Parts: sequence; C-alpha cells; structure tokens
Amino acid sequence: MAPSQAHIPRLLQARLLESIADTPVTLVHGPRQSGKTTFVKAVGQSLGYQYITFDDDVQVEATVDDPIGFVERLGPRAILDEVQRVPHLFTSIKAAIDRNRAPGRFIMTGSANVLMVPALADSLAGRIGMLRLHPFAQAELHGHPAPFLDTLFANGFRASRTERLGRSLTEMVATGGYPEAVARTAPHRRADWLRAHVDTQIQRDVRDLARIRSLEIEPRLLTLASTLTAQLVNVTGLARTLGVARPTIEEHLTLLENIFVLDRLPAWHTNRIKRIARTPKLHVGDSGMAAALGDRDAVQLEADRPYFGRLLETFVFQELRRQASWHEHRTGFSHYRDAQQYEVDIVLERGSHLVAGVEVKAAASVNPRDFVGLHRLHAAAGEAFVCGVILYDGELGYRVGENLWALPIRTLWEGQA
Repeated sequence: MAPSQAHIPRLLQARLLESIADTPVTLVHGPRQSGKTTFVKAVGQSLGYQYITFDDDVQVEATVDDPIGFVERLGPRAILDEVQRVPHLFTSIKAAIDRNRAPGRFIMTGSANVLMVPALADSLAGRIGMLRLHPFAQAELHGHPAPFLDTLFANGFRASRTERLGRSLTEMVATGGYPEAVARTAPHRRADWLRAHVDTQIQRDVRDLARIRSLEIEPRLLTLASTLTAQLVNVTGLARTLGVARPTIEEHLTLLENIFVLDRLPAWHTNRIKRIARTPKLHVGDSGMAAALGDRDAVQLEADRPYFGRLLETFVFQELRRQASWHEHRTGFSHYRDAQQYEVDIVLERGSHLVAGVEVKAAASVNPRDFVGLHRLHAAAGEAFVCGVILYDGELGYRVGENLWALPIRTLWEGQA
C-alpha cells in the first residue's frame, strides 16, 4: 500500500523554518496538488498558525467585501492558502506587515508563479521569502537525504556497484511525483487522476491568471508537449500543428510555465546574452503527467524505448530541480548543444564559477562515444567545469577520466552507500 503523503517528510521543511524565523511572509508556491497545503499545515500546526483557504469561495467573497477588516481579524500567525485568487488582499497585508514586521506573520501558498501576480510581487517586495514546492522527489519517496548535488560539484563520486532498476525504473517514470498519483497503485487509475488534474488545473488556474475565455488550446498543447518532452522547442512547428498563430503559442507556453506544468530549459553558453537567443528545450513538469497525457503506461514505455529515453531525461531533470529546491546553494539549469550538434542533456551551475554536466541514458551500458558531449562542455567551460556524469540503468559506478563518471541512475537519489 502506498504511503500517505502526510507521512512522507518534505525536505523543503528546513528551508521553510529558516524563512519564517527571519521573514514576515513566506510564499510556498508550486503546481496544484503537489502537496503544498499538507506541507504548510503540518509545519504550522505545531507553531500555532491559523489556516484559511481561498479555494473556498465564501472566504474569497469575505476578502472582497472588507479586505482591511479581513486582515485585521487574522490571528498573529496565519496560513493563507492559494493566494493567487485574492490579489486585492495584498495591499491590506502589506499595511499589516508594515505595522508589525515580526517574522513568520504569514505563510502563503500559491499555484501560480508570483511574477504572474504583480500586485503580490509589488506589495510585498522586501517582505517576502519564496520557496518552490515540487511534487515528491524520489529522494523523499525513498527516504534518502540526496547528497547528489554536493557530490557532483565536489567531484566526489567513487567506484560502486548496485542492482539495476530495470522495470522498476519504468514504473517510477510512469508514476512521477504527484502525491495523489503516487498513492494510486493501479496504472489506469493513476493516469485517470493525472488527466483529470490537468483539466481541472487549466480550468481553474489559467482562467484565474489570464481571464481567457477559450481554454481549448491548453489541453491540446500539453498533449503535444508530452510527446515532445526533452526536445528543442519549435514554437513555429507547434503553431502550425495546432493551427494557431505563433504569438498565441508563446502566450500559452508562458501561461503553462507559470502554473508549473511546463518548463523551458535554456541553452547554456559562456556568454549569458547568447543564451537568451538560443533554442531552449521543453520539459513537462512531471514525468507521470507526461506519460498519462501521452497515453502510455509502464508496459508501453518499455516497448517504446526512444520515447522512454526522452521521458527518462525529463524524470532526471525534474529530480535534480526538486533536490535543488531545498538546497541552501542556488543551482542554475540549462542544456548544452554546440554547432556540431554535440549535446549534454542537463548543465548545472553553482554560483558563477562551477559548471557540471549530466547525461541521461536509458540503456544498461555506456560506451566511450557517450562522453563526447561532456568532453565538449568541458572544453567550452574550461576551468569552471568540475564534473560530468552519465546516469544509466546499469550496475557499476566507475570513473572514466579525471572528472567524468558513469553512475547507476539510482545514485541520483540514493547516493553511494
């Protein structure tokens, strides 16, 4: 039986406790149904926080009728859930904080990027800490502390041996990390929930953000994106396929990014200006969601190895992003592709002087040709390059060069015992 999400510790908790100890407002934002409410209520319960949700239309109406009085009636500490639905309340919250700047006054959650709600960003500038809660990482589901990022940037891996994941890896990719999906053991029930969740999320969050009357493009665009995950974004091609104008596709891609269901991974370049002009990669925000939208379960993924390889890349990218979200050091993400078409799936940067690369292979073995892209990235990054890794579904972890490694993919969340 799958564990309840309430019994799976979220590794973002230490960051949340740090934030409420020194900042008046902390916003925990991320995709709907990623576990935000369960997480903040679990933390706030022992600290005396009052809980209010704006998914309740009665509460929303109360804030419209009397925003100042609503805020004044709040207790000394309050959790305000789904605040993107009440942007008119932010000015009153700002006034309350300016009267009393005690840390930890409010914990907010939101299912939309704060930058899409200018009233929140403007009203609470300098008063708010922002944390991103993703769906479950494999490190959380398996109860591991996940030292992968620190080991990567320290080039601290060592030779190791472990068991192949095989079919269980395909199951992990097909399941993804949404708590409700993880809790469903029947693949068809999991897929049904994920598809219904996408429909609900579009109807609620996109309409709230953009006041769009017609939402028919979003499900079609997401379904198409699920087949193109981990590939370069071709906006013109998407527009042609869907029969709409290119600017319309750009607008809808941005909306889907801002409700955390799509990510555009920028291209890496030593010149940061040139990165902006280069073609990003498209990733669906969760591998389980992509599999459900693509109508593929674990059995079908096993049979379609090219698609599974792309979905596995998305799975690894999202696991790395989830681990980075609770790390004290900021990690930047991009992809590498040079003029000769040599590639590295994921480029990670820590600060302005450390660069690492991660390649993802669905195979059970690695050959020297697989490292060409990492060699090219090393040459481009120079002394900033600290480590390159190929993650594959094999048994052996071994060094290939001074700072190049082949590692079993489970090392990503288990570390090296």
